[in-house]
Amino acid sequence: MTVTDIEALSKTKVKVLTDDGGAFALYKGELGKLQIEKGGEISDALFHYIMDEVLQKRAKLRCMNLLKSRDYTEYRLRTKLKQGFYPDKIIEEALAYVKGYGYVDDVRYAGAYMNQASAVKSRKQIENYLMEKGVSKEDIRQAWEQCARQEMLPDESAAIERLLKKRRYDSRYATYEERQKMIGFLYRRGFSMDKICKAMEFE
Repeated sequence: MTVTDIEALSKTKVKVLTDDGGAFALYKGELGKLQIEKGGEISDALFHYIMDEVLQKRAKLRCMNLLKSRDYTEYRLRTKLKQGFYPDKIIEEALAYVKGYGYVDDVRYAGAYMNQASAVKSRKQIENYLMEKGVSKEDIRQAWEQCARQEMLPDESAAIERLLKKRRYDSRYATYEERQKMIGFLYRRGFSMDKICKAMEFE
């Protein structure tokens, strides 16, 4: 395996590109230690050392450090590792490691977000947000089912009422135009028309 190029990523890290189309990141200080240079050869033994000893441990540690501050979905963790130029094999091994310890659980992540966001968001908004974060439809479905079993399903009517109160809407004094504007606002947020009309006392 030949090193075709070495590109600077930051003051301390570089990206090593090889003739087989692969790429991985190392610290600048490691280049000299491992005797890696542009146009040089990487033996099979050295390559396996870099993958198995250096990058695999580093990717696992990167995941653990990210998860210290907050929960991540599997998709978001994978994205973070890709941004660090970890090879796909290393990424999957690191994800399997943290998932094996229960540190990453998309169903749990989805359920926690549902409980948090249900006060002011519709089910549609919640599902769209979770899918943007890379949570699968199946994991979202399982999270809804868990919330239902635990009697923790979001109350959309209550969420609408909170939004109306927050926007100081009073159906007793609202004009037709104000009602229509509020209906449009709530409908765009994913609430069903029947619940909107009931909450607004609008027939």
